[in-house]
Formats: sequence, structure tokens, C-alpha cells
Amino acid sequence: MIPWSRADSRPNSFSGTAFGHPADPFWARTLRRWNAVCWVLFGALAAGLATIEYLDGDTYWPLLLLGALVLCYAVLDRFPGNSVLRPYTYLWVLVLGLGGMAYLWSGYAALFIVTLPHFWLFARTVRSSLAFTGLATLSTLTGGWLRKGWSPEFLGSTVVSTLVVVAASVLIGLWVHSVVAQSGERARLIEELEQTQLRLSEAHQRQGAADERERMAREIHDTLAQGFASIIVLAEAARAGLDGDGAGDTERSAQQLRSIESTARENLAEARELVGSAEHSRVAAGSVAEMLRRTLDRFTEDTGLAVVAELADPVCDQRTRVALLRCTQESLANVRKHAAASTVSVVLMPQPYGVELEITDDGCGFVIGQSRGFGLDGMRKRLAELGGQLTVTSSVGDGTRVLAMIPMTPTEHEVTA
Repeated sequence: MIPWSRADSRPNSFSGTAFGHPADPFWARTLRRWNAVCWVLFGALAAGLATIEYLDGDTYWPLLLLGALVLCYAVLDRFPGNSVLRPYTYLWVLVLGLGGMAYLWSGYAALFIVTLPHFWLFARTVRSSLAFTGLATLSTLTGGWLRKGWSPEFLGSTVVSTLVVVAASVLIGLWVHSVVAQSGERARLIEELEQTQLRLSEAHQRQGAADERERMAREIHDTLAQGFASIIVLAEAARAGLDGDGAGDTERSAQQLRSIESTARENLAEARELVGSAEHSRVAAGSVAEMLRRTLDRFTEDTGLAVVAELADPVCDQRTRVALLRCTQESLANVRKHAAASTVSVVLMPQPYGVELEITDDGCGFVIGQSRGFGLDGMRKRLAELGGQLTVTSSVGDGTRVLAMIPMTPTEHEVTA
């Protein structure tokens, strides 16, 4: 369908210019070219009437009728929004004018051929176009019959040639209507596709931003927040030791202050990692066993709890090492804050399907379904990103067991010497 610029238009395959000029550039150019062709053909018809036929009384009437038709077409073309000459009014004038030209002039066929496309350009629907085409055909044949009667010439040439021209016009009009309808449908589908792609892109952007916020929140919780919590605990213990009088309390406070300094430095390094200011990542540097051993030593130094460790040394990539480190740090932080345990066991072992990290304490335990903390959920999501999973087993009074499993390729299962 041709899109027209007027809001009150009823566009269809070939809506008329009385409803406004086409909004689509292609159809605007097409209509301008057809208008130019029409004016040339109208001029040729007028010249033919004026020069080929001798100017007698019978010739003036066809000229006047052609001039009236041309005037109506000019008004409709130049003033498409006028309230007097509407498209259907022009088409009725054209139907009657074609009949009159067939009655008055033997060369009416040229005008009939020129104006047949107007029934497709100015009618609102295909049905209207076919109806006006049929009326124009009937009017033209009636004018020819009144002029020639039931003569062999009328039946053999006029009727046959008129019907052939009308059939060709109808076929071309229906074909163009089908092409225009398909083009409009394609344009609609393309617009819908573009809108869908835009909505998908916006949804992906929102999801990406949400995922990034969640990732940053998890990283901050597992690094800076845990470090600050450790600093607070150490600072409180150091202040309590400084208030005492014994040399042992002073020495313990000094050790705790050194732990505070060390933790603060590590937090600073983690903060630089998060904002990307460090050129080379130092998170989870070294082998897995060395990395976890340093973490456990710091935990023992800060808390005084006994730690039993059995650490193999599988070859892991950076993401796996970081995940194992964060799971260990989060589990030990939970032990420090909630478990009231006396012993912690940490086992890192390679398995045929990957690597397992098991952290067990003999603390007070908890009801898993009532846990509302961010840490366990963050560990599950971190492991899920690597295709792994987290299993937590606990009950009140029976301690807690945290089992992290990360799948790895067969070559990563090898244990360093």
C-alpha cells in the first residue's frame, strides 16, 4: 500500500492524491513521473484534435470535453486537499467524460488508454478500482454504440479492442497492487524486526549491566568487605590487648597490628585489581597449594584456631585458582564470624571429573534453609560460571561441611611434583 502523508487518509494500493501526497519517496517520485506523462499525453490529444480533425462544430465539443477533464485532473493534482473535487467525484466525471468522448470523437481510444490508470490511482480500494474501470468500460462502449450502432466495425474492433485494453489494465493493476501490498508487508515486518532487535539489544544491555553489578558486588564482598571485617576484629582484639598490663598482651597486640597492616595492604591490592589499575593481576598468584597455604596461615595467625590441611597441587587456570581462593576465604570468614569452632579441616584433592575443595569445621552449625547471607549464594554463582557446584551440609550443633567442585580438562588433573 502507498503511505500518504495526511493523517485522515485511508491508504490502499493506489490511494488518490486528494488525500495528500505520498509519504514514501518512491511513490512520490512515481506519481510525479506519471503526472508528467499524463500532461504530455493530454497535450498530444489536444493537438491531435486541433490539427488532425478539421475545426468544425463537431470538433469543438470533444475539445471542450477534453479540456473539462484536464481541468478536473489539474485541480485534483495541484490541490489534493480541496473540499469540492474529491477523488470519487473526479472518477465519476471521468466515467461520464469517456462515454461522451466515445460518442463525439473517433479517436477516443487514446484518451481511454491514458486515463485507465486513474481508476487505480484515485480509488480507495481494489474493489472500487475494478468497479470504476467496469463503469468506464460500459460508458465507453455505450458511447461507441450510440455513435456507430450495431455495426460490424463496432462489434469487431471497438468492443474487442476495448475489452483487451481493459483486461490488460485490470491485470496490471492487480499485479501492481499485489507488489505494493507485499512491499508494505515486508516494510512492516522489517520495522517489527528492527523494533524487536532494538528491544533485545536494550534487554541485553540491561542484563549485562545487572550481571556486571552483581559480579562487582560479589568481588567486593569476597575481597574488600571480608578484609575490612577482619581488620575490625583484629583492631578490637589489639585494643583490648593494649589495655592489659602483661608483656604477652602487648606482643599479641603488636602481632595483631601487623596483621591489620598486612590485611590493609592486601585490600589495597584487591581494590586496584577491581578498578583495573594494576598492570598484572596478583590475585591467586603461585600454585594452588601455596595460595591456600598462605590463606590458612593467615587465618590461624589471626584467630588462633587449629587448621588441618591436606592440599594437593593440581594444575589450574587463573579463573579456577581465583574461585578456589574465594571459596576458601568466604568459608573461613563464616567460620570466624558464626561457627565458634575450635578446629577447621581443609582438603584440596583432584578427582577424575575435576578438583574438589572441602572445608569442614566442628562449630555450632546452622539450618541451611534459614541462611540469608550473600556469601553462600555468591560462591554458588561463581562456581556455576565455571560449570561447578557448591554443596553445603550442616545442622545445629554438628558443624558445617562446604564442598566445592570445579570440572577441569584431563590435562589439568595432573599434580605437580
